[in-house]
Amino acid sequence: MDRIDRKILAIYQSDTRRTAAWIGEEVGLSAAAVQRRLKSLRALGTIRAEVAVLDSRVVGVPITCIVLLTMVSRPGPALHLDQFKREMMATAAVQQCYQVTGTIDFVLVVTAPHMEAYGEFARRWFESNECVVRYDTHVVLHRVKVGLTLPV
Repeated sequence: MDRIDRKILAIYQSDTRRTAAWIGEEVGLSAAAVQRRLKSLRALGTIRAEVAVLDSRVVGVPITCIVLLTMVSRPGPALHLDQFKREMMATAAVQQCYQVTGTIDFVLVVTAPHMEAYGEFARRWFESNECVVRYDTHVVLHRVKVGLTLPV
C-alpha cells in the first residue's frame, strides 16, 4: 500500500458515496485509476466491508449498553470461550465483541429497543450461562463519538 492508496482510503472510509472522479481530483489520479486501486484494496482485504451507518433511534434500538464480562477460569477454557465468541458473532443485538486482557474477559457493545429487552438479553446470555462469572452493564447516556475509521 502506497501513499496514494492511503489518501484514497482516508477519503473513502469516511464516505463511500464519494465518486471515483471526486476522489481522483483529491489525490491526483483519474477516476479509472481510483476504481482500479479500490478494486485491488477490496481483493487484498484492506477494505473488508462497505456498510450503511443507521440511526439507532430511527430504526428502533435507542438503547446502547457497554458490558464488561468475566468468564469462569477452568481447564480447557478455549472451548467455552470459542463457543461464546461464535454465539456473540451470531447475535444481532451485539454490535461489537472484544476479548481483552486484564481483569475482565470480554467487552461487548449491545443494542436494545428498551431496557426490558436488554434485561431479557442479559438473562439469556449472561445470567443463565454457567461460564459467566460476572457482568457489569454500563448504559450509554450520550454517544460522544462513534466510528470505525482508522488513521491512515
